[in-house]
Amino acid sequence: MRRRESPVESSDGYFYTFGFSFPPPLLSFLCPSILQSFISYSHFLISCNSSMATSFSATKVLQPLPLNSTRSAEKPLLGQSLKGSSSFLGSSSHKLSLKKTCYPHQSQRRSNKAVVAVSDVVKEKKSKSKSSSSNLLITKEEGLVLYEDMVLGRAFEDMCAQMYYRGKMFGFVHLYNGQEAVSTGFIKLLKKEDSVVSTYRDHVHALSKGVPARQVMSELFGKTTGCCRGQGGSMHMFSKEHNVLGGFAFIGEGIPVATGAAFTSKYRREVLKEAGCDDVTLAFFGDGTCNNGQFYECLNMAALWKLPIIFVVENNLWAIGMSHLRSTSDPEIWKKGPAFGMPGVHVDGMDVLKVREVAMEAVGRARRGEGPTLVECETYRFRGHSLADPDELRDPAEKNHYATRDPITALKKYMFENNLVNEAELKAIDKKIDELVEESVEFADASPVPARNQLLENVFADPRGFGIGPDGRYRCEDPKFTEGTAQV
Repeated sequence: MRRRESPVESSDGYFYTFGFSFPPPLLSFLCPSILQSFISYSHFLISCNSSMATSFSATKVLQPLPLNSTRSAEKPLLGQSLKGSSSFLGSSSHKLSLKKTCYPHQSQRRSNKAVVAVSDVVKEKKSKSKSSSSNLLITKEEGLVLYEDMVLGRAFEDMCAQMYYRGKMFGFVHLYNGQEAVSTGFIKLLKKEDSVVSTYRDHVHALSKGVPARQVMSELFGKTTGCCRGQGGSMHMFSKEHNVLGGFAFIGEGIPVATGAAFTSKYRREVLKEAGCDDVTLAFFGDGTCNNGQFYECLNMAALWKLPIIFVVENNLWAIGMSHLRSTSDPEIWKKGPAFGMPGVHVDGMDVLKVREVAMEAVGRARRGEGPTLVECETYRFRGHSLADPDELRDPAEKNHYATRDPITALKKYMFENNLVNEAELKAIDKKIDELVEESVEFADASPVPARNQLLENVFADPRGFGIGPDGRYRCEDPKFTEGTAQV
């Protein structure tokens, strides 16, 4: 279909009517009465334009902000209507620029503008620190922790690619290369009691939360020594010990689980009177998920009950092969937070220090009982959607642009420029991580595969669902049944 404004039959044979054009073959399927009704309706709409314009001139119409506008520095992020909000909510004076190439298909949808990244509280800390001997964002010890965690994630995922192509892993394997700043920036601030809910791109989230590399690798190999005894695989990492509540293969399905975990923390604190319970939950998901219903339902529920949860959007700009800018009416996801009465923040997800500052504010708010936060981390994955994806849809220029903004390289540069570390210290960490990842592969390769009877475990909540055998006992209680040799 093509578009025109007035109904007319043109020389090319197309019939043009209010905003649309119909080719001759389509007209043959329309009965005369339907076609005449459509023409009459089109004339009616056109004739109403002048009167509608007059009416609208006397009516206050709420219009969305243009996407290419720059928000005034005087206006708070969420407006003044939110009572009792912390300074984090109204942060507008400290901005971090996202220098990014504007590609042709992006220029009409999203502008290259400064983004709100840290609160006035953080800015005040920085201004006070100028009078002190140091105004560094991190200490040497913190920098080494961040660097080691990011290098572990990168090296582990690179090894996963090798093992996948050697036939050691099966199914879909989604790697996290390029997005390490998000996982490290958030998860390394958590306590062991805090919970993390992930997606199908979950290996690095599990590693950052403390799940041993050998357990994650064994799970990818489908071995009994894996964190799920080989039954979860790449997309379903789970660890009760480390409060990793699972990777979820279907987008959006982890968000309600995370909301439930946050409700548990609030219930324990306010109903069961466990004063020391200040646990928080991180819900990770991608930009494509933000068009799904679970996302909006849980934002509403979390804001309504002031749950201690942080919704972390890992916006890598692509939902498999669909550009985020083509699939969302308003690509600025962080704006959806204020719509539900919670802070919405947009941060450079390729800079672990910026992510970390935003995470400190959001986690602190949740621990203090001030409710949820929506954080959009604009990042980029360096590989295809999965290892089965040839990655031919993304513009090479776009990929090259983000490759120059490698988060690990950026952190190294910051620590070198501020004399926090020397090259020998970082090389020692690189060597340590290489040995750790190699050992995880050897451990996984040597581990046993699950026994046949394990297939029936952790499947049915009620073991009586298997029925009663001829001897009157539940079939699940028959040793031969769990061995897979019972006659059923």
